[in-house]
Amino acid sequence: MEKNLVYTGKTKNVYALDNGNYLLKFKDDCTGKDGVFDPGENSVGLTIEGVGDVNLRMSVYFFEKINAAGIKTHYVSADLGQTTMEVLPAKVFGKGLEVICRNRAVGSFIRRYGEYIEPGTVLPSYVETTFKNDEKGDPLVTRDGLIVLGVMTGEQYDAIKEMTQQITKIVADDLAAKGLELYDIKFEFGYDKDGGVMLIDEIASGNMRVYKDGEYIDPMTLSKLFFA
Repeated sequence: MEKNLVYTGKTKNVYALDNGNYLLKFKDDCTGKDGVFDPGENSVGLTIEGVGDVNLRMSVYFFEKINAAGIKTHYVSADLGQTTMEVLPAKVFGKGLEVICRNRAVGSFIRRYGEYIEPGTVLPSYVETTFKNDEKGDPLVTRDGLIVLGVMTGEQYDAIKEMTQQITKIVADDLAAKGLELYDIKFEFGYDKDGGVMLIDEIASGNMRVYKDGEYIDPMTLSKLFFA
């Protein structure tokens, strides 16, 4: 099948296929700073051999599970030998939107609301949305804001929120079976030509904050524990 490079990303390259779908090529490049891995950084800081492989394997594992649960994703198939994943075409919301689901109060949630809540407090699968904008620090945006700005409809937001909570439960339950607790996780959604919402991008250890016995597990260690 013919493929044409359409986008070079920090951790993945995107190719257009002649069947109308796209091919994601996972790379060993990681975001970080001064040679230290940090999923929150906005630039490639280091290369870790095999990280593309484990990110793809975890994504395939969860995408197949989510598809089987009847929740729509862009996942079609994967070639682990080539570290590639075939996906359906999807448009992103606005110029890029991140959806975070929080089961405990940590990270930026505590930085914003620490005067109201103790770190580590259990949250009811709290969903928030932020625009992907490095210069502005990924600003928060509400449901009403997304509608007023023309980024999505209220129905699309409600679908995203429900799907986010369903997917988070699938991931959290899987991790819990391995003695791990999911504190929060970050997703991206897109929509098809009919406006139908679907989960896109990847579901990898670098997109989630996971703890074991109250101790934070870094993404590379998490990947190893997950596939042990």
